Amino acid sequence: MAHNEAISPVKGAAVLEALFDQSPTGLLILDTELRILRIHLIRPVLHEAPPRQIIGRHITDVYDLSAPGEVEAMLHGVLESGTPARGRLVAVRPKSAPGPEYLFSVSASRLEDSQGRIWGVLAEMLDVTEREKVRARLRVLGSVREHVGQTLDVVATCQELVQAVVPDLADIAVVEVVDAVIRGEDPPPSPLAREVPLRRAACGHSGAKEQIQAHPVGDVRALPFPTPYAQTLADLKPRLVPLRPDTPWLAAVPPHAEAIRVSGAHSLITVPLALRGTVLGLLSLYRTDEADAYDEDDVTLALALAAHTALCIDNARRYTREHAIATTIQRHVLPPRPASQTTVETAHLHVPSEAGGGGGYDTFALSGARTALVVGEAAGQGIHAATTLGQLRTVHHSLATLDLEPDELLARLNDTAISLAQERAALPPGDPLHRQPLTASCVYAVYDPLAQTCTIALAGHPPPVIAHPDGKTEILDLPSGPPLGGAEGPPFAATTIPVADGSVLAFYTASLLHTSPSPDTLQQALAHPDRPLQELCDDVLYRLRNDTRHGDVILLLARTHAFPADQVATWDIDQHPKAVATARTHTQHQLTLWKVDEETAYTTEMIVSELVTNAVRYGTPPLRLQLINDRTLTCEVHDSNPLAPRLRHAKTIDEGGRGLFIIAQLAQNWGVRYSPNGKTVWTEQILQPKSTSA
Repeated sequence: MAHNEAISPVKGAAVLEALFDQSPTGLLILDTELRILRIHLIRPVLHEAPPRQIIGRHITDVYDLSAPGEVEAMLHGVLESGTPARGRLVAVRPKSAPGPEYLFSVSASRLEDSQGRIWGVLAEMLDVTEREKVRARLRVLGSVREHVGQTLDVVATCQELVQAVVPDLADIAVVEVVDAVIRGEDPPPSPLAREVPLRRAACGHSGAKEQIQAHPVGDVRALPFPTPYAQTLADLKPRLVPLRPDTPWLAAVPPHAEAIRVSGAHSLITVPLALRGTVLGLLSLYRTDEADAYDEDDVTLALALAAHTALCIDNARRYTREHAIATTIQRHVLPPRPASQTTVETAHLHVPSEAGGGGGYDTFALSGARTALVVGEAAGQGIHAATTLGQLRTVHHSLATLDLEPDELLARLNDTAISLAQERAALPPGDPLHRQPLTASCVYAVYDPLAQTCTIALAGHPPPVIAHPDGKTEILDLPSGPPLGGAEGPPFAATTIPVADGSVLAFYTASLLHTSPSPDTLQQALAHPDRPLQELCDDVLYRLRNDTRHGDVILLLARTHAFPADQVATWDIDQHPKAVATARTHTQHQLTLWKVDEETAYTTEMIVSELVTNAVRYGTPPLRLQLINDRTLTCEVHDSNPLAPRLRHAKTIDEGGRGLFIIAQLAQNWGVRYSPNGKTVWTEQILQPKSTSA
């Protein structure tokens, strides 16, 4: 037979019959009105109804289609244009019949007779149900691996899991976590005791209608027993549970039974969130309404999701515990509140970072009515940063008692930081701390209310801002040395600036700059420095962005005042033996004016005698005696000789050499302070409370 010989109608019908019977794909012939003329689908359930219930009816009357309007538009487009459509994914379910939904890849071509008349459309339907299920499961698994564990927060991790599985894997998802785990404590071993409480950490559902929950998110209670939930955490085995009204265990848990009934849930998977034989929590997945029931492949997927989530929850738990420890260390390292002195009132702002940073602040009194102001930050986060902060603060306080100038104090503090960094670098390579550099920034300032000056030194730290009483603000232009513990750099430098009465000094960490919407945020807030300091701190806080990734935001504000003139007395002293008696007379008279008690006055006179005697014998003019009536009574004797006096233990037959020894016994505290023009020997005594008349 020639190639162009026409096929007889009988042969054509036989070919068509063989095509429909033996085709590996589904075939569907529709007329121009999209009524079914012939059907053969691989899924028999889709055409097992009698032919009279299918043939001649519109396709949408026989089947529920996903996006039926779009499917009809596609088929009409093929009929009108003659251009075939390829690979359109369509979900198909028998009309008003229970059962699973099937997915087909639909390709359509227009049918014409030999005269070119259009009489229908042929749809080839490739069953891709299983393929798409696998793809859907892989998408869910990929989504969980990508999005779950983005934060080191247990509750946030659970919420991320719910968002990743609803609605692609579950219509309802519930995550419950052992309450102790949320607080960072170690998870309990399996089997989980019945009385161990779990917190409902996350719950999500698909659909617009309000979902009734058995218990609200945040509720803490033990799992009901006997139920699949409790059994899953007893043996760490997942459960695939069909949900029917007559399910026995539902009668024991009315809240769950009611929520399941209202939601229309018909299939449940419970999966343990477990790691290394310990129990972290439980994942419950529900399918409702017309969704397909879960199968064993879904259980396998749920186990993979739970394994990834359990690891993320445990990481978050460990972080929570470390953060709690770091916060505790930092809380004990920092003063409860900055200590305001007679001439300095202070307030602070502390916004901790997410991981617990190494930021700190401090204020403390120095000799001569001076006040030290400190803000610093150790590099890194967590326990190690908080510990470094504590170590440097201890050294800082010890150095401050030596009355070192700010630049010299930072130099000595840097020596300590370098030593600590070398110890860290010498740790075994496997130690996580070995890879973490030890550096810190610091600003150290000393305010002198008698001279109304502030001496400031920086170590890799942003310069402070000063707000003058007239409202003018400026960032102080100060030289900065290298960070503490870092590479060698220029030497530390101290700068002394005049500070007017009522000025506000602002010391801060670099994180405040990172979270400020503009570089002059701090200056804007300090434009009215006469406001209460805590109000100024709050104003700065309200201007910051909610971003705690960079480190601790610390702000220390200090309003300065001059020392009361009537509470300080100064006399020049001649370098003559009679000067001792003169100094005692001045002291006695001044202490009487200040109404100092007799015992303290007598002790002070002895101290003044010894200090002046040493200055007259060994010092270099000019000599000066100064008494300061502050929270303590301070005696200072200044001379121009830079050599330090030495505390000696005199022998019995020695006539002298007991001066500093006597001073050390009489005074609460004493020391030597050096300056470019000499030294000052000082003592401090506790003042007795003044008695009040009846």
